[in-house]
Amino acid sequence: MTSSSSTLASPRPEADRRRWFALAIVMTAAFMDLVDVTIVNVAIPSIQRDEGASFSHIQWITAGYALAFAAGLITGGRLGDIYGRKRLFLIGIGGFTLASALCGFAVNPDMLVASRILQGAMAALMVPQVLSIVHATFPAHERGKVFGMFGAIVGLGAVSGPILGALLTEWNLFGLEWRPIFLINLPVGIAGLILGRKFITESKAPHALKLDLVGVVLVTLGLLMLLYPLTRGRELGWPTWGYVVMAGALVVFAALVAYEKRKAARDGSPLVELSLFKVKSFAAGIAVQTVFGVGLGIFFLVWTLYMQVGLGWSVLRAGLTGVPFSIAVSAAAGMSVQMLVPRFGRKVLQAGALIMAAGVLIYIWEAERYGMSIASWQMALPLVVMGAGMGLIVAPLTDAILSEVPREHSGSASGLINTVQQMGNALGLGLVSVVFFGSMSDHLPGPEVGPAFVDAFQNALIWVAVVMTAIFLLMFALPKRPAQHVEGAETAGTPGITPRDKAPELVG
Repeated sequence: MTSSSSTLASPRPEADRRRWFALAIVMTAAFMDLVDVTIVNVAIPSIQRDEGASFSHIQWITAGYALAFAAGLITGGRLGDIYGRKRLFLIGIGGFTLASALCGFAVNPDMLVASRILQGAMAALMVPQVLSIVHATFPAHERGKVFGMFGAIVGLGAVSGPILGALLTEWNLFGLEWRPIFLINLPVGIAGLILGRKFITESKAPHALKLDLVGVVLVTLGLLMLLYPLTRGRELGWPTWGYVVMAGALVVFAALVAYEKRKAARDGSPLVELSLFKVKSFAAGIAVQTVFGVGLGIFFLVWTLYMQVGLGWSVLRAGLTGVPFSIAVSAAAGMSVQMLVPRFGRKVLQAGALIMAAGVLIYIWEAERYGMSIASWQMALPLVVMGAGMGLIVAPLTDAILSEVPREHSGSASGLINTVQQMGNALGLGLVSVVFFGSMSDHLPGPEVGPAFVDAFQNALIWVAVVMTAIFLLMFALPKRPAQHVEGAETAGTPGITPRDKAPELVG
């Protein structure tokens, strides 16, 4: 086993090349996960039509994935710290590929929902390792560039997903209808599994950790108690027990915090590293990430239903309509990290929130003005404005949250980042029942469906604009400039941490 500090201080040229190959592999896995989400959103009306899926099934195809993903992310991140991030990444990408095959060959909506939940659980093992491997492998001065690339990948995934989903659904390859949207993951996943074994260097926490099983149970139970009633509330008529269970989730989270404090004091191996929340940039960023996830969860599902069900557009037209949004996200994400944040700091993220809110308001005005006759080109302006705002936030936010996190806790931190984003996303999906479907009747005659969807879309976007305003205010708690842009920031934010302490243990 090599010395971790010497390995990072003077990397061999061949090790340096392996690092960039490893980055390409984990970025491809992140891309596959992002595409999978956006592909499914575009294909939802087709799945509903071809499989006779109920609205409950449709909600669970999206929310079931988000629930399993959110519930498993913290555990997945910690497992990577303990048993090796490369090992967990390979298990996750292999399981994700298998679950994608099960989704593609699902014989009924129930099997599709179950396979999507499995897919979310496997993604929870795979995705935290992406940021962990990046954080543990790249020094602070390179991470800005790497997270800029990550932001561009987010945008590219957003571009590719709707178009790819639309084309695969429209083409009806081999008579498989919507199924190729899942089956396309198979060659990508297999390639990632093979290349990952060769090029990713194993890393884990430098001190021996144990899996906190009680913490796993409490985190999973608390998240499910919060998200399950939200997801099924409208379908069940918002029963009293749902509110009781959601209130009980707060008690479970309080018990989790108390237990994790004792666990950290006893053996130093808590599931949730509560000391991370003493780092102001991490705590503030986590709050922003949660609320941002709520806004995105509401917007993307509502947007898809508005175009395909409300306006009656084809899946291909809906997919192509989103291209300006996705290009704007990708372009702004790259610019924000490379050019804008180093110069203007936190103001860039706050500008992104206000710009995104402005795009939402323009969209509301256009939906009202043009109604059912709105054209794709008329949506381009609000979508470009929204995409630019989102791009200014998405890449530098991750960078800001992780900038002062000690490397030995990178798995736990990455798991928390992804967990709160997915928890926010699942909350947003649950709130769709309230802010979108709650504003229309369940039984509408055919001619009234379109106008009702237009009105409900505008109502939902008002909520998204409120969320963006809240994010702008929350961002005042972020540091004015990310730590890595400040001299000596590699050890900032965590007292008693030296560069040697922060280096991960590299294996192999």
